[in-house]
Amino acid sequence: MRRFLPDGFTLSLVGTVLLASFLPCRGVFAEAFGALTDIAIALLFFLHGAKLSREAVVAGMTHWRLHLTVLASTFVLFPLLGLLLKPVLSPLVTPDLYLGILFLCTLPSTVQSSIAFTSIARGNVPAAIVSASASSMLGIFITPLLVGALIAGSGQGGLSWHAVGAIVLQLFVPFLAGQIAQRWIGGWVRKHAAMLTFVDRGSILLVVYTAFSAAVLQGLWKQLPVPVLGGLVVVNVVLLACALLATRYGARALGFSRDDEITIVFCGSKKSLASGVPMAKVLFAGHPLGLIVLPIMLFHQIQLMTCAVLARRYAVRREAASANLVASTHRR
Repeated sequence: MRRFLPDGFTLSLVGTVLLASFLPCRGVFAEAFGALTDIAIALLFFLHGAKLSREAVVAGMTHWRLHLTVLASTFVLFPLLGLLLKPVLSPLVTPDLYLGILFLCTLPSTVQSSIAFTSIARGNVPAAIVSASASSMLGIFITPLLVGALIAGSGQGGLSWHAVGAIVLQLFVPFLAGQIAQRWIGGWVRKHAAMLTFVDRGSILLVVYTAFSAAVLQGLWKQLPVPVLGGLVVVNVVLLACALLATRYGARALGFSRDDEITIVFCGSKKSLASGVPMAKVLFAGHPLGLIVLPIMLFHQIQLMTCAVLARRYAVRREAASANLVASTHRR
């Protein structure tokens, strides 16, 4: 039963939401937290750039069919699901929450958990490193454009090029600086991976606190009754189930090996909370940000619990297949 229990970071997210609900920051404190959040996000992407090995990227780039499949799932399949399922999903949630669901559908894949689950399931780990990293980096450019297209299509206005430029300045420029500095600090950053995790989670908690503080001051919990929250959970489960089924059977239909299928499933079905929260802060200025990021916060936990079970099932099957192969070899 332990795999179904929330991890420490999820409990921290819940605690942060509760803190913002009872002690929201406002005025000068809100401005100070906002500035601190911007610094933490820039540091996060700088460290990601310093950690990502260029050698690993070059080594994995040859598997282009797999990478294109993962990117298609992340940036084509998910947005299509968000649009095509609108008649079914939108009645379950409020318009602002549905906007958050569309935003969730445009986000890049995770990096750490995609690689970790691929490793547990005994998939193609080098390919997972490249696919997840490429998705995260390309998402800096693709996500704002997709958000603009989907928002315009939903009749809620367009996206300014200023917002795209702000995303590039806040996320890609620090990432590029980290890549340049990798020659001198890359080894040190990889050796102190715990520091990157601390900055990663700390920046998310800061954004969540400021976002929910503003939302609470605007009457968030009056706009979010329990039935609507339950509907949001159902929407996230449906999206994840569709993505998992599409990536699994799509990989088989395209003739990928079992190792590659595992990589496609775990990289192509994920959505990044680490990238999503900072992007939402820039892209949805003026919108109720708490409601925008709530879908990705719930999706984050649902995808972790579901993929933990799925990765173990893949691993057990691989072990059973290996044992059968060894047994048949001995009989011969």
